[in-house]
Amino acid sequence: MKIMGIINATPDSFSDGGQFDTTDQAIKHGKTMIEEGASILDIGGESTRPGAEIIAPEEEIKRVVPIIEGLKGYEISIDTRNAKTMRSGLDAGATIVNDISALRHDSKSVEVVSEAGCPVCLMHMQGTPQDMQNQPQYNDVIDELCAFFEERLEFCISNGINQSKIILDPGIGFGKTLEHNLKILRNIDAFKRFGCQVLIGVSRKSFIGKISGEQDPKKRLPGSIAAALYALEKGADIIRVHDVTETYQALEVYAGIVSAPGADALPT
Repeated sequence: MKIMGIINATPDSFSDGGQFDTTDQAIKHGKTMIEEGASILDIGGESTRPGAEIIAPEEEIKRVVPIIEGLKGYEISIDTRNAKTMRSGLDAGATIVNDISALRHDSKSVEVVSEAGCPVCLMHMQGTPQDMQNQPQYNDVIDELCAFFEERLEFCISNGINQSKIILDPGIGFGKTLEHNLKILRNIDAFKRFGCQVLIGVSRKSFIGKISGEQDPKKRLPGSIAAALYALEKGADIIRVHDVTETYQALEVYAGIVSAPGADALPT
């Protein structure tokens, strides 16, 4: 299990917008997350919360490249759906591309990833950040996500991306209702049949607030940890989080319990 620490170099992200939007703050925060137990730093310059404002790739690059350069040497994921930003991030030192559009938003993205030979995370999203929460509907959310991943894998492989480099993210909260999100979490193992690592992002998300009644995203840490531990049990390989220290400790305790003599082995 790996922890991916979130660095939002944005003024408008849903729970930490503006908190790390200066280069020095973001670099310091990234180094702290590595010390706390993060294996990957996910750096993004465009908010993808529901209804988020679209920004130009040039502005996105301006926000993220100095941070990536300041954290070069760590495992860094560039969180973007724009090919120009992907290329600039990889040139600056990023090692992974994390695309919420699964390489659909920008037709040049697949070429960038294929040429770089880097890992890529393909996330499912119904619609766009601007309209994804306008009454999302599925006949069967698991079947439709599996069909989506199958099509995306075929597309990537046919364009020169090695399947071993592909990470799948079912996109909790991206064009899903509470019921959809819970069904996805209960069926994470359904996505393991593709032979790819599975990334799950549940940190501070609105479904936790809907279950718990907590409206402030920054106060959803207990629910975030509960969801992360459940995702681990169901087969997730990477957990994307805001709160690294607390999540790392929870995962360590979980591992200690399930790996004790007489207990089931920790999922890997």
